[in-house]
Amino acid sequence: MLKNLLTGALVAGVASGLVAAALQFAFVIPLILEGELYETGARIHFGASSPQSPAGSPGLGGDWSRHLMTVTFDVVSYTAYALILTGLMALAMRQGHGVDARRGAVWGLAGFLAVQLAPAIGLPPELPGTIAGEVGPRQAWWTFAILATAVALWLFAFVPRAWAIGLGVILVLAPHVIGAPHLDTYFGVAAPELAAEFATRSLGFAAMGWVVLGTIAGAMLGREA
Repeated sequence: MLKNLLTGALVAGVASGLVAAALQFAFVIPLILEGELYETGARIHFGASSPQSPAGSPGLGGDWSRHLMTVTFDVVSYTAYALILTGLMALAMRQGHGVDARRGAVWGLAGFLAVQLAPAIGLPPELPGTIAGEVGPRQAWWTFAILATAVALWLFAFVPRAWAIGLGVILVLAPHVIGAPHLDTYFGVAAPELAAEFATRSLGFAAMGWVVLGTIAGAMLGREA
């Protein structure tokens, strides 16, 4: 059983990581490279007529070692997510809940909500060069937001009691009531339109990667049930 769990998690993680990497290359990395042009001063966003603010994406560039690291990071990250999600699915199965590809997609969406969407409400994805607060407090808040949301989703799904729903609502809201650590003012370098597009695309395609992950993991677990 353990071997099958690990195999399913590995297949789901590698597949979803490759899907996520492909989407990033097509839609997200060009925005990162463009943001780096603003970071270095090669482009500015004060005035559309400025000769230093040409339109158009710079493309992927030729730094293929960097792109290979991006693919590796995505595969490793989604494999780690798959191991966690598969373990939670197996725990749910032991409690009598069914798991298949369709339910796995829902699990994937839940993972996206907990790991990426909930923290992004306070700390959205940021372009290169964005000035932010100290890393330690931001990481602590980010971890708290993930754990609180994950526990809340588990309570909503598997503990159908009024107290569990109430506790889940409190857990979901707690990180945002406390508030993520931010600076007292803004230090924008890149164009705000570019930053907004980057955050939107990052979250949208991350959701697609999570759905692929959950669907494959659920299908493989359901086959073993």
